[in-house]
Order: sequence, then C-alpha cells, then structure tokens
Amino acid sequence: MTAPENEGRRARPGMRAQAPVLAAVALGGAAGATARYAATLGWPAPAGAFPWTVLGVNVAGCAAIGVLMVIVTEVRTAHPLVRPFLGTGVLGGFTTFSTYAVDVRDLLDGGHQAAGAACLVATPVAALAAVWTAAAATRRVLVRRHP
Repeated sequence: MTAPENEGRRARPGMRAQAPVLAAVALGGAAGATARYAATLGWPAPAGAFPWTVLGVNVAGCAAIGVLMVIVTEVRTAHPLVRPFLGTGVLGGFTTFSTYAVDVRDLLDGGHQAAGAACLVATPVAALAAVWTAAAATRRVLVRRHP
C-alpha cells in the first residue's frame, strides 16, 4: 500500500502540467464570451422574436471550429496550447448552446411555438452544417496550395 503523502506528490506534477491548459482555456473563454456578449448587445433580439444573433454566433463559431480543427490536426503541428485556447476557450466561449436552450424554452413558454420550434431545429442543423462545410472547404483550399 502506498503512503498518503506519496500519493499527493504523484498527483501534483499532473496538476502543474495542466495549469497552462487551464489558463489557456480560461483566457480564451473570457475572450470568446466577451465577443458573444458584444454581439448580443449590438444586435439584441426583441422578446418573442427569433434569436438571430445567437444563431449567427453559433454558426460562425462552429464554422471557425471546422477551419481550426482541419488546420491544427491535418495541416500543421500547432503549439499544444492552440487547441485549448482557440478551440475550447475562444470558440467554446463564443458559441452558446446554453443560451440557445434558454431561448427555445423562453419562446415556447411565451407562446411563440413556431419560433421556438424553428430555433430548436435550425440551430443544431445550421451549426453542424457550418462545421462540415467549413472543414471541407478548408481541406479543398489547403489541398490546392499543398499538392
């Protein structure tokens, strides 16, 4: 059996190794969430209306994730903190599927069933289409440049 004091020493290096990743995700998340908040302030959706800004943010963020993942996984070796900072942090903070869920609930609870159902279906379909399209387009562009 291992003494408890030895277990703590083994766990600490792992925690220290994860600190830069945690910091990258936190800093990126703050930047992405700030950008999303700015978008919702700049283009607010009236109560009961379709949340076009949130849809646009989610689609744009998912498209950017598609581009980023192709570049950092298929094209070039990136610094180990690029994916946590940009992918999980910035783009994860920018996209907002929790707000999407709240918007759908608010629309349905407010008696706007058509807008709520449209948002419920359109957001994940458009987001998935954006990731796929952006990734495929990025692959096509990069293949032409690097035969």
